Amino acid sequence: MRSKQFIAGEWRTGSMDKVLVDRNPFDGSTIAEFNCASVADVDEAYRAAERAKSEWDRVNPYAKRTVFERAVSYVEEHTPEIVETIIDELGGTRLKAHFEIGLVIDMLKEAATFPLRMEGRILPSPIDDKENRVYREPVGVVGVISPFNFPFFLGMKSVAPALAAGNGVVLKPHEDTPIIGGTLFAEIFEAAGLPAGLLNVVITEIPAIGDAFVEHPVPRVISFTGSAAVGRHVAEVAVRNFKKPLLELGGNSALIVLADADLDLAVDAAVFSRFTHQGQICMSANRVLVHRDVFDEFAERYVVKAASLPVGDPRAPETIIGPLINQRQADRLAEQVEQGIAEGARPLLRGGVRDAAKGTLFHPTVLTDVTPDMSVMREELFGPVVCLVPFDTDDDAVAIANDTRYGLSGAIHTRDLDHGVEMAKRVRTGMMHINDTTIHDEPIVPFGGEKESGLGRLNGGCSLDEFTTLKWISIHRGRRQFPY
Repeated sequence: MRSKQFIAGEWRTGSMDKVLVDRNPFDGSTIAEFNCASVADVDEAYRAAERAKSEWDRVNPYAKRTVFERAVSYVEEHTPEIVETIIDELGGTRLKAHFEIGLVIDMLKEAATFPLRMEGRILPSPIDDKENRVYREPVGVVGVISPFNFPFFLGMKSVAPALAAGNGVVLKPHEDTPIIGGTLFAEIFEAAGLPAGLLNVVITEIPAIGDAFVEHPVPRVISFTGSAAVGRHVAEVAVRNFKKPLLELGGNSALIVLADADLDLAVDAAVFSRFTHQGQICMSANRVLVHRDVFDEFAERYVVKAASLPVGDPRAPETIIGPLINQRQADRLAEQVEQGIAEGARPLLRGGVRDAAKGTLFHPTVLTDVTPDMSVMREELFGPVVCLVPFDTDDDAVAIANDTRYGLSGAIHTRDLDHGVEMAKRVRTGMMHINDTTIHDEPIVPFGGEKESGLGRLNGGCSLDEFTTLKWISIHRGRRQFPY
């Protein structure tokens, strides 16, 4: 089943002759092959979701909650199998796989509360004998486009809340992760008893369907997670077609180490913030800003720890850094490093690709002597490459942190917690963390970015707001008098 489309409650072959090959990023072996979905398949998926929503509307909210509780049980029972698939399809380590699955379970548990939170309000009116009712309703159908780095969790952040709020959903995963980001969702919710057709999964490539997924007349919200460049295009097409874009995009996060920081903690947090899942996380700390008084000591410790991280087969339990998702990403990262060095950056640790036969394995690289105009400081580095930057004052650190078109996450390390909070308020990001990593996501806390890091917020009540709309119905109980 995992190599088929899931449309209108049926597992079927895509109607195009074009074949999408799903490959293991570590050894290049073929995991599955999919006949791509066509524009007609996408149309059928959206129409099925629209039809099934009418049935979902009639399901008791407590029965809806049970579907998501069963989905949690399914994931828990199948965790060993899902772990293996994450390793094979994403190149994720075992540590990463269990971390991602834990996030998914938390998100499903939160979504299970949504059917019982579709509350309305009664508001007063300045007109006598009039009652204003405000109803919270599902938007209708939501299109979800998931990324390749954390596809199970980042897809579930939209799919589960959208379904739980009463919507139909069509999911299109990234072409590098069609199973973990796509057909696995169909398996889970089919087993959980979701009405047939309410969730559809289409596996295809953008060249095969163009903008059809976003332009289609049925969906009212398009939830996209991915790069800022693609997100800009998705937003333009969505708005042009009067749909709401919900965008979770890239980042260029700064982790700031003040002179009074606990350096042991700061080093550990900064290494985790950069190298978790090979640095393929939008919240990763691309830039580590360190007060000049402690810069040399911090840099020495940081380089030693980064150099010690085991790089290799993600199936090995000791591996911390596995492969990048594909050769294209590895080549792009290598080009960024070379360009940075050509512009004057100095490598404190130069890892890169050491074995052409394992070209997606990219060893940690640490750059310093970087300036704000360098490409490595301005662009998102989606891999195990980091810039270490000294600063002299708080104002300098804030200015450097804000000197980016992104604004997703960040962290500040200091023993003065109140000072850290006041400094965090000055950094233009959606999220900041004191004495911790830049990588965080919790099911009830608003998640999202500023500037080119996205539009909208997910998690908890924010997700409920994004996937519902408000409808005003007024009732006049008396005999209304009109002026003419």
